[in-house]
Amino acid sequence: MLAVRPDGVADPSQRRASLRQARSRQTKRALLQAAVALWRANGYAHTTVADICRAAGVSKALFYFYFPRKEDVLFEIGVLSTQAAHRTAHQLLQKPYEVPQVIAAALASLERSMRRNPRELIIETILEGYRQEHRILAAGRQLEGTALIFAELFEKAQADGKIPAHVDVHHLANVAQSLVSEGARHWAAGEYGERSFTDVVARDISAFLAGVSAQASNDG
Repeated sequence: MLAVRPDGVADPSQRRASLRQARSRQTKRALLQAAVALWRANGYAHTTVADICRAAGVSKALFYFYFPRKEDVLFEIGVLSTQAAHRTAHQLLQKPYEVPQVIAAALASLERSMRRNPRELIIETILEGYRQEHRILAAGRQLEGTALIFAELFEKAQADGKIPAHVDVHHLANVAQSLVSEGARHWAAGEYGERSFTDVVARDISAFLAGVSAQASNDG
């Protein structure tokens, strides 16, 4: 909301800042859209930063303001897909839920996103995600909560008694995320045949969750 001066007029400096932020978001979105369109048409390896800049109508300097490397665009695309899956899970948690159904719905959201892109691009995105994750962890930082699709689900499920209290749900979310990434890579490589990404990975995560919960109950 814009600040309002005592005379009832909106603060011009805040209005200018809001316009700059809006233009910034539009520019970044234009770069992402141009990159994806070119990658779909020409392939990731055959698309340069200069190609993306021409398609988006911006300078190279502006590109590098938002993305230090071409690979960072890949990472951003992966983040957006993960955030969309996380939002799907979050929305389902606002009403009565069952853990397997939330897992399947979030994975279905991710699969819809993947099916819009060439499989080569999916594999490149996953590999760049691994590299970025390694940089984050090597720097001693933690992954953001939204980077782990099922962190919120597992935390709420534990609070609601659906997962045993002494299960490490953060570790559980990390392992589930690894299953998602590896599952996406294998799916993109054609290793699942006619089986869907959602069906295979939802079953893997649910089986792992059941095993961890059973072990925790036995240990307790």
